[in-house]
Amino acid sequence: MVGEKSHNRILSAFVSTVFLIFLLLVAGCGSMATRNKFYQPITAELHRDNFQSAVEKIEAAKADGKYGEKDHLIYYIDAGLAYYYAGNYDSSRILLLTAHDAADELFTKSISRAATSVLLNDNALEYAGEDYELLYLNLINAMNFLSMGDFDGAFVEVRRANHKLEMLENKYAEAAAQMNRGSREDTAAVSLEYEPEKTRFNNDAFARWLSMHMYAADGKFDDAEIDRTWLNRAFKEQPHIYDFDQPDVKYRSSDGAVLSVVALTGESPRKEALSLRLRTDKDLDLVQILYTDSENEEETEYGHLPLPVSEDFYFKFAMPKMVTPPSIVSRIRISVDGESIGDLHLIDDIGKIAEDTFRARKSLIYIRTIMRALFKGLATHKLKKKADTGGLGGWLKKAAIDIGTDLTENADLRSSRLLPSRVYVGDFEIEPGQYNITVDYFDSTGQIIKSEILPDFPVNNSNFNLVQTVSLN
Repeated sequence: MVGEKSHNRILSAFVSTVFLIFLLLVAGCGSMATRNKFYQPITAELHRDNFQSAVEKIEAAKADGKYGEKDHLIYYIDAGLAYYYAGNYDSSRILLLTAHDAADELFTKSISRAATSVLLNDNALEYAGEDYELLYLNLINAMNFLSMGDFDGAFVEVRRANHKLEMLENKYAEAAAQMNRGSREDTAAVSLEYEPEKTRFNNDAFARWLSMHMYAADGKFDDAEIDRTWLNRAFKEQPHIYDFDQPDVKYRSSDGAVLSVVALTGESPRKEALSLRLRTDKDLDLVQILYTDSENEEETEYGHLPLPVSEDFYFKFAMPKMVTPPSIVSRIRISVDGESIGDLHLIDDIGKIAEDTFRARKSLIYIRTIMRALFKGLATHKLKKKADTGGLGGWLKKAAIDIGTDLTENADLRSSRLLPSRVYVGDFEIEPGQYNITVDYFDSTGQIIKSEILPDFPVNNSNFNLVQTVSLN
């Protein structure tokens, strides 16, 4: 009889635990994780230069609901880039224009919703795009317009890109004001002031290279020279971004023509989860943020805040960090009619741009995540104390609370996976005419990993003779 009662108590505790987990899951845990496994077959096609197949897989993912309603901007960017790689410039143009039009409204909307309640996980918000993504959707759209012979459209896109960089600091200053107003009236009653990081990137070299050539093709050489000056300043004034040799660029030839080549390489910057722990000390009125160093497994302080807290507790949470996979491309050689005329040189490291522009947004994510962790950590701590009824049943209830809480604390890792990570350019003086142009991509061992041939490419002394090539490896 005693065994039967014990069995019933265990069964009752187990049922209660299962029910609690179910309630936590229903509360929205399923929507709190970033879905990105569907990118694997798409990325595989990109690596094999099967760009049309990548387009088809993206459209299939969209039809299967892999891009949710709150992720429609990512779809526009991904599909727009895939269509560009596949040479379908008009479809790419339409999608990237749609992405541009949606982005500003989405950012304002996401900040407004984030300021309403600290309890709202970033994964629950509509994705508003990272600044490097929005910059490059304009620059790649400029190349769409150039491929279609529309200089006016290309100029608009480059100007939009430059304007976004000029307004970056204002963008986050306004976000800070709205967030700080919201935090003081927040439903969770947790108030922290958000001070955005200063933006250090406001002049993109590749954008200047494009507009320099477009002005020269229009015969506006003074304007082209102004853009070359801005390009020089990008390298001189932003060494944290441009920590490599500046390429030799030219937009005019005294006795011939200029062949210009742009190559996009590497895998897109992306977000990974940085696992952190929040520890409070009610005696010191201190909140510590800790992480475990992966190299020596030691617990290290990530940051701390002097804040009054009513309980001592630990709470696990995660934040996104920006990483860029290494590219295997180490050299790009250009040949004309079988003879080498030189190599391309790096002009934009999108990985560095992504990391730097993410700093301003990361400070916003950091303060919101800590505010949410403080509230949820305290609530979880109190709930576990109440559930601690002793024995196996109490232990199961506390474990269920931990599991359910962990499920709701996933970092927002959404981003486009189709951008390149590096941009190379080259300007070569040659005689006007028609040429078979070969682009050879080499790895670090000197092996050719891709050769692309463009037959009968016309070059004259009054056009922007632009070759566009891609190897996302």
